[in-house]
Amino acid sequence: MIQAVRGMKDLLPTEAARWQAIEQVARQVFRCYGFQEIRLPLLERTELFARSIGESTDIVEKEMYTFNDRHGDSLTLRPEATASVVRAFIENHLDQGAGVKKYYTIGPMFRYERPQKGRYRQFHQINCEAFGVDAPELDAELILMLMDMLEKFGLGQVRLIINSLGCPGCRPGFKQDLTEFLARQVEHLCPDCQRRVVANPLRVFDCKSKTCQEIVSAAPTLQEQLCPDCRRHLDRVLELLSGFGLNFEINPRLVRGLDYYTRTAFEVVTTQLGTQDAIAGGGRYNGLVKALGGPDLPAIGFAIGQERLASLLTDSRLGSEPHPFLFIAALGEAARQRGFQLAQELRRLGLAVELEFSDRSLKAQMSIADRRKATYVLILGDRELATGEAPLRHMAGGGQETMALAGLAPALARRFAAEEGA
Repeated sequence: MIQAVRGMKDLLPTEAARWQAIEQVARQVFRCYGFQEIRLPLLERTELFARSIGESTDIVEKEMYTFNDRHGDSLTLRPEATASVVRAFIENHLDQGAGVKKYYTIGPMFRYERPQKGRYRQFHQINCEAFGVDAPELDAELILMLMDMLEKFGLGQVRLIINSLGCPGCRPGFKQDLTEFLARQVEHLCPDCQRRVVANPLRVFDCKSKTCQEIVSAAPTLQEQLCPDCRRHLDRVLELLSGFGLNFEINPRLVRGLDYYTRTAFEVVTTQLGTQDAIAGGGRYNGLVKALGGPDLPAIGFAIGQERLASLLTDSRLGSEPHPFLFIAALGEAARQRGFQLAQELRRLGLAVELEFSDRSLKAQMSIADRRKATYVLILGDRELATGEAPLRHMAGGGQETMALAGLAPALARRFAAEEGA
């Protein structure tokens, strides 16, 4: 038996329904904030991610699905969405015109890492990206939008954590201080962090090793060396969030796992997922558009992990397996023919209808309707065809009434509309 690739999970109907509900909420919120959907290819040139994410990151060094195509071009399954959105933004000249350019995308990403709860090798994200304005108001707007979205999902017990990663003017002095600090502790660091001390010392803050975490707890932080502009930017973001009564924590050791971040960085975490506690994160990446060959435009964005979000909503009323409004229990060939025609009429009117095509008994068909959680069952046989009337059974309430077959489709459509609007 051929099985799914390790770390790549099937989404079965019950779970897919919950995902659809999540995406519907996300799209509604994005529309309120002026974001437009953009759909991107899964494959990109490897250079895109090496240049944007950073060649010394774990993602580029260890986790990307990269291969050469038949022409020898190096291609990679996208490990994250921001670089792809920026590439599309530049390539399609979406910077034209005034104002903030806002986009969102929903889809799969790929990283080769050890599968665990809430983390897969094919995983899915809801991403949003905004281009063109460096104002702290845009930072606050995106964070408020994210928290608004999570509230609509019904999530509790979440914490918003914020930091500033400064700008190219802040970092040189900080990087030197951090490198000197880590060099004095290098023999106690894990092998990956020993390498990071030279290649990218900021990544040590992101290490999950307990020993490394204890060491960096005493390390210098960028907060101590923020330039006046970055300090004012952060203070204004926090002021705006406080003005809306939003609770947050400042963590000067919060970093993001990608090299392109500048200034505002944030995560939303929960205690309900164990060690993998982040369900969303993002920040500014003001230099990325220019670094990838586009205009020098500031930008900010965030991503929500759908697998982690869906796992938190398992017991929520958000999303359920779809069930038919009507199940037609047809007995005999003539009844099945009439039922088939009626089902098509009702579907064109927007109703979910199912029909059993095999020659099963009424008891067996009622059992199927019950398992499918049909709201109503129409019983249709030779006698019903002869009299022009058929019993309609309400499965939840147990009641039954007789319906005329003539004009049945519009009558059921009116009932459906009334019950949906109730």
